[in-house]
Amino acid sequence: MTDIQSKGYYKRGFIPHFDYSCLHQMITYRLNDSLPRHAVELMLIKDDEQKKRKLIETYLDAGHGSCILKIKDIADLIFENWNHFNGKRYDLISYVIMPNHIHILIKIYEKEQLGKIIHSWKSYTSKKIKKYLNINGKDSSVGWKDNYWDRYIRDTAHYQHAINYIHQNPVKAGLCSAPEDWKYSSIKKYTSKPNKS
Repeated sequence: MTDIQSKGYYKRGFIPHFDYSCLHQMITYRLNDSLPRHAVELMLIKDDEQKKRKLIETYLDAGHGSCILKIKDIADLIFENWNHFNGKRYDLISYVIMPNHIHILIKIYEKEQLGKIIHSWKSYTSKKIKKYLNINGKDSSVGWKDNYWDRYIRDTAHYQHAINYIHQNPVKAGLCSAPEDWKYSSIKKYTSKPNKS
């Protein structure tokens, strides 16, 4: 490892990762049951990574699985967990908690590793969610899928596009008519106006 404690570019399964500190990263992670088996099988035979990603997005937005992230207490737990290390390991820039998956944009601090950050999010929240739902800790039907998707932000246009994509996701999925209507999102941080004194 270098002094910035990162893995660089690597692949885990069929998903490539770019794990460097001091980058803005858009991350998507999902629940174990969020993709139906036939969708997973389709992904295994598709060669085109972009088509694979679009297929996954379509299935995720369709709301497959238990969709436990729409439970207010669970969504609150996830947000509180992110906030615990916000300003210490990363800056939380933008997010949306969908019923079965999450999109989040962070800026990773120097000497931090994306993989370790995500592992800590998933590990902590998985235990808390299972406790909340009164599920045996060994039951893997409820919990996070091991892998995640990450995209490092290349420039200002990509940064703005990522924030817009995150906030528009509930609208695209047909869950609300305007981004401001979705309560599990950072959209209000971008649309609220300061109080006039």
